[in-house]
Amino acid sequence: MNRRDFVKFSGIAAIELGAAKLLMSQAQPGMPGMQSSAATPETTKADFTLRIAPVTVELTPSRIISTIGYNGTSPGPVLRMREGKPVTVDVINETDVPELVHWHGLFLPPEVDGVEEEATPMVPPHGRARYQFTPRPAGTRWYHTHTMAGADLHRGTYTGQFGFLLIESGNNPGNYDKEVFLALREWEPFFNPEENDDDEENNSGPQPERPKKLDTSPAGLEVDYQMFSINDKSLGAGEPIRVQPGERVLMHLLNASAGMNRRIALPGHRFQVVAMDGNPVPTPQSVDVIYMGPGERVDAVVEMNQPGVWVLGTTTDAERNAGMGVLIEYANQHKQPQWIAPAKSAWDYTIFGKAAAQPAPDQTIDMIFEKIPSGAGLFNLWTINGKEYPHEREFVLKQGSRYRLVFRNRSEDDHPLHMHRHSFELVEINGKATGGIMKDTVIVPGYGRATVDMVADQPGLTLFHCHMQQHMDYGFRALFRYA
Repeated sequence: MNRRDFVKFSGIAAIELGAAKLLMSQAQPGMPGMQSSAATPETTKADFTLRIAPVTVELTPSRIISTIGYNGTSPGPVLRMREGKPVTVDVINETDVPELVHWHGLFLPPEVDGVEEEATPMVPPHGRARYQFTPRPAGTRWYHTHTMAGADLHRGTYTGQFGFLLIESGNNPGNYDKEVFLALREWEPFFNPEENDDDEENNSGPQPERPKKLDTSPAGLEVDYQMFSINDKSLGAGEPIRVQPGERVLMHLLNASAGMNRRIALPGHRFQVVAMDGNPVPTPQSVDVIYMGPGERVDAVVEMNQPGVWVLGTTTDAERNAGMGVLIEYANQHKQPQWIAPAKSAWDYTIFGKAAAQPAPDQTIDMIFEKIPSGAGLFNLWTINGKEYPHEREFVLKQGSRYRLVFRNRSEDDHPLHMHRHSFELVEINGKATGGIMKDTVIVPGYGRATVDMVADQPGLTLFHCHMQQHMDYGFRALFRYA
């Protein structure tokens, strides 16, 4: 991606920020931090309404869980918006605790981004808030709660507060016959002294950030899960995805986990990846396995050319057998569902990019991520450049400047790193150069390095964090400011 295209892509948002307005109100006048508006929910109908309230999720007929969701379900409704057309969203909080709705991947002012660190007002208990914004950029986005959880596994992204948000531009991401929305999800979290994730295969590659001496202190508790699903059903409990031979199915894939990286596959078929984090990739590629961290989205077209009944699901046997899968059923096929383990291979973002010589940045910012085992009592502590949040005045951006962020992961974990209110271009992963891939969340492999370029085109507080809830809660976040 050349400089002109990069600035054009990211600079669109700056124009919209000037026109965007925060219109918030709630049913209890006078709450601090809430800006009143003449356009209240009582006088004007909103384009969308999200109601935060307790819900039950029937994963299977014998496995019904209680959580917090949107509009009586989890996932919440798929919200479809038109790029550039202003929308109004009413958020009604029917719970006993303050809440936030974060619009993940959108270019928004900080006061409507849905993040407490950026000074977005909380939606008070049994109150309501009205948001008005212009949705950009086009593509597969999502919305979810952004509250802290700490040791409370009934808060934050451990709950069922998430849903797809599709911003449409009229540009077809590929010729397809039908589209499906599939969110990978774990349920019933608990604390576990042992780590459990899908990171092992990527850690077999280069490890340029591996310390010469590792900290072998006893690690803190990790979060594990008892139940698994795609959307709201465990494997075999819900309706299959019914297809016809020769159909092209566009799959909008989301890792909606609170803290697990996942590999997914569909035996006998390949995923033609056309977009990542909602942004078209320069070089669509066909792959057997997709690796996604929490917060990431992948749009892939699958050609239905192998009649039968297949299992689409995580490559981890225990979690797939415990529910993280969905059946793909061809018409007039009544066979036993098939699963064939794919060949092991490391995930490589760079195959979807293109050769690019990015212009020299105005400034390079090194960010070193480290884990202090049991540094937060029962839990691990995470630091950026040796410090915890908020990194007061450490990361200060000059509007219009181009920054090269070098993410140095000096832990064994694969970290999905998310930058709010901006997109960035991947420059290299573990020394392998690439260009043109625009994302808002990127997995940095264990003991690995990723470099991204970002234009500072959206003034205001900007949160950066690992998208694993526990890591974010215990130090792995920083606040970027504009000069």
